[in-house]
Amino acid sequence: MDKVWLSRYPKDVPAEINPDAYSSLVDMFEQSVRKYADQTAFINMGQVMTFRKLEERSRAFAAYLQNELKLQKGDRVAVMMPNLLQYPIALFGILRAGCVVVNVNPLYTPRELEHQLNDSGAKAIVIVSNFAHTLEAVVKNTCVKNVILTSLGDQLSRPKGTLVNFVVKYIKKMVPKYHLPHATSMRMALRKGRRMQYVKPFITGDDMAFLQYTGGTTGVAKGAILTHHNMVSNVMQAKGAYGPVLTEGRELIVTALPLYHVFALTVNCLLLMEMGGQNLLITNPRDIPTFVKELQRYQFTAITGVNTLFNALINNEDFQELDFSHLRLSVGGGMSVQRAVAEKWQKITGNYLLEGYGLTECSPLVAAYPYDLTKYNGSIGLPVPSTEIRMVDDEGNVVGIEEVGELQVRGPQVMKGYWQRPEATKEVLTDDGWLSTGDVVKFDDEGFLHIVDRKKDMILVSGFNVYPNEIEDVVALHDKVLEVAAIGQAHEVSGEVVKLCVVKRDPSLTKDELIAHCRQHLTGYKIPKVVEFMDDLPKTNVGKILRRVLREESDKKAQQQ
Repeated sequence: MDKVWLSRYPKDVPAEINPDAYSSLVDMFEQSVRKYADQTAFINMGQVMTFRKLEERSRAFAAYLQNELKLQKGDRVAVMMPNLLQYPIALFGILRAGCVVVNVNPLYTPRELEHQLNDSGAKAIVIVSNFAHTLEAVVKNTCVKNVILTSLGDQLSRPKGTLVNFVVKYIKKMVPKYHLPHATSMRMALRKGRRMQYVKPFITGDDMAFLQYTGGTTGVAKGAILTHHNMVSNVMQAKGAYGPVLTEGRELIVTALPLYHVFALTVNCLLLMEMGGQNLLITNPRDIPTFVKELQRYQFTAITGVNTLFNALINNEDFQELDFSHLRLSVGGGMSVQRAVAEKWQKITGNYLLEGYGLTECSPLVAAYPYDLTKYNGSIGLPVPSTEIRMVDDEGNVVGIEEVGELQVRGPQVMKGYWQRPEATKEVLTDDGWLSTGDVVKFDDEGFLHIVDRKKDMILVSGFNVYPNEIEDVVALHDKVLEVAAIGQAHEVSGEVVKLCVVKRDPSLTKDELIAHCRQHLTGYKIPKVVEFMDDLPKTNVGKILRRVLREESDKKAQQQ
């Protein structure tokens, strides 16, 4: 790490990590379950699972995969479920069997699911029954030979689990009809696996642990090859950045982001596993009232999320009344944290919202704001330990830190490449290990890193670059705005103008009022010319606002006029 950043970090944050602290994720898992055997590892819907129980159940699942399904080291197994106790059982069972985890978004359409299953070559899938109808539509067109089904309540106590499954299926009607006659229940798989012999395979750091697919917002989703070495390194990097405020064996982190998302996977699941902490799994974080009721039951010490989740929480009156006396770490990632959200979070919780930065191709953590933050400056912080960064211009030439340029990253967390896509890999990964992120960045006077915007989201107004994040930050400061996205709209004179898509907090908000607010904070060419009020904004399942969808809808409307 460059000395310019070393001077900014607290003294107890290491400049370098030991990427070989564990030989693999399985080695890390085994050491943790031995050390913290009788402590709580995961909580979901009031049900507790200790490290010992997780070890027993994941071992049984691994044995089932090896013996009953005859899966071999390196075979891919898809996992398609929200945050449930079944997820870590499947996750660590697959890894312990020497297989590769292919995380799948449960909200995928049949087309998206078929692409990911075929692209990964997954031989088996673990799926919650709520989404089995999606699989039924495409499974015959894939390489999947084995389907393992589970229901939402299957890892709860028998009375509660039966009730939850009944309500979900028959009262709330959240399980559409499906026909998968050859599927096996996860309960049956675990029962069989307990009677089978588990044989630990020889796993090295170079072996693939995850095929983690990018969101596919810029075309066909690609699988980032993340090795055991990549993931162990990033866990240790996260520990280097956040570890000084965490106590081993004593933490409870709120895991509202889905574990199939690499941010929650690494920072919540794997980091807290390594440190002997607890993960409070939230199955449906979009149900904010129920989510807040769950938070009332626990003395949580850490929480991660995206801007939209934090925004929803701080606008909930019951959340504002929670006890935050134990909260020591709040981390925002996945998208830029808006100043208005960060400042209100700090006011309500007394805890600074630390923005982190990463991407799937980096396992994902690249930069983090130092935990001893004393003022909000809109930065994503500094590179995490053992991470090199640089900036390049449009021609790929390295530029100085006083300029704006595309961020490139090099470190032990950088992926091996894209699965079966050598050309796509060459486009982003140099021979000497530098990964092009597609994000435009700059440094402030104190040496902190700021994301200016995604290259593809940049708006070009009369030859001037306008970055949506800057516009959104300004608009979000308005008290009557709940959510906002800024996009470019074609214009015959200036090429593009700035368009705002806004969800109101106060129904009285007008276009003129918003534009007047922007005039106070933005230079002329950045001021929005078009404002569209909406009931809600399109988002990914993780909560990231989909500017691409807004642009497409805006273009369609323009063509129809």
